[in-house]
Amino acid sequence: MKPFDYQRATTPDGAVALVSDRPGAVYLAGGTNLVDHLRLGIVGPDLLVDVNRLPLDEVGATEDGGLRIGANVRNSDLAAHPAIRRDYPMLAQALLAGASGQIRNAATTAGNLLQRTRCVYFQDVTTPCNKRDPGSGCTAIGGYTRYHAILGASEHCIAVHPSDMAVAMVALDATVAVLGRNGERSIPVEELHRLPGDHPERDTVLEHGDLITAVVLPPPLGAGWRCTYRKVRDRASYAFALVSVAAAIRVEDGRVADSRISLGGVAHKPWRAVKAEDALRGAVVGDESFAAAAGAELAAASPVEGNEFKVPMARRTIVSVLRELAGQSGESR
Repeated sequence: MKPFDYQRATTPDGAVALVSDRPGAVYLAGGTNLVDHLRLGIVGPDLLVDVNRLPLDEVGATEDGGLRIGANVRNSDLAAHPAIRRDYPMLAQALLAGASGQIRNAATTAGNLLQRTRCVYFQDVTTPCNKRDPGSGCTAIGGYTRYHAILGASEHCIAVHPSDMAVAMVALDATVAVLGRNGERSIPVEELHRLPGDHPERDTVLEHGDLITAVVLPPPLGAGWRCTYRKVRDRASYAFALVSVAAAIRVEDGRVADSRISLGGVAHKPWRAVKAEDALRGAVVGDESFAAAAGAELAAASPVEGNEFKVPMARRTIVSVLRELAGQSGESR
């Protein structure tokens, strides 16, 4: 392991100053992702700035009736929080679907959002990887692709974002509060992560030194809405999503009045299914409409050899989740 310096931040502004002033500095919170990468030799920072003692571990109500979640709130605590379980059950379900109980006890809200891909080639320093070493190539293309992207990928990277929590937060229209050298700003979670394009090494739109201080949830969806999170994976626990769906719909007089859908396990970022939402608006409730909405979203899918199964899997999962929320029964088509 490469030697590094360690400093414990005492204020958010101080943390930002420490990291911003040193190109090789990174933040340390729960460490569930970073420590793995240090051990594997994926990263070699020269300074770790510990933000665990910062006062960013509270969940509180906002003036408009939403919730402000501190960046250091642990995943287990957030999933168990009464307001989350009552008003944002989709988020609680997504959190409990991630990792293991031990990891959820350590992992933070901000760290969960910023975790990096679990692509096996990214984690293997003996193989070329554009995300780890820009310009070196993408070993995943033509390699083992079961967990890789079918939407929004590029010729430089086909990795997917691993977070379950982020998928639910996108569907909930959450925003992140970010503190940087130039002050505070707000970024929708939907816009936080990037598609790979020509620069897969850049996971997010954050600049060096930016510190996520909180995630802000808007007021609960309200009467008439039903929501859920479903994760399809190779085993029942401690496995990353092949496909996941965070969905909420509101039905009036047998038609879909409104919907929120985002997908996980299919792209380099949590994927907001805007085309599916548009197709559902005003549609008659039923498998035919649900399948048409899923088809509209997945029309742009570009699977690679080895993950073609994800397209029908995603379609069937979307239909099944929407049917469940609408109180329907019957077989998927």
